[in-house]
Amino acid sequence: QVQVMESGGDLVEAGQSLRLSCVVSGLRFEHSAMAWFRQAPGKEREGVACIRWDVIKKYRDNVKGRFAISRNNAKNTLYLQMNSTKPDDTAMYYCAVADVSYCPEYWFQGDGFPYWGQGTQVTVSP
Repeated sequence: QVQVMESGGDLVEAGQSLRLSCVVSGLRFEHSAMAWFRQAPGKEREGVACIRWDVIKKYRDNVKGRFAISRNNAKNTLYLQMNSTKPDDTAMYYCAVADVSYCPEYWFQGDGFPYWGQGTQVTVSP
């Protein structure tokens, strides 16, 4: 049984940093692409960043240069380092595991990610 668990969400002030973590069990972590998604109240879910098995990364435009996705295969853990946070970053953040080793073409829509966590709340105050 695959389990995905996020942690690290918090209330921070704009400009501060935050690091999210996601621990995965029940599959060969190092063979799977991983991604972070977020969903703000009243808005659609959106892809934030994706990382392949070989650590090649993709980001949505409005987090490039501020967020960094990384993985530690020895610990079955995915990370999202969030720097220079903005109120618009406020959302529930979800970790997802792909059923392939690369970031699917439409990864930002959630396509190709069968395993999801319950989410961790990030709130950025002005």
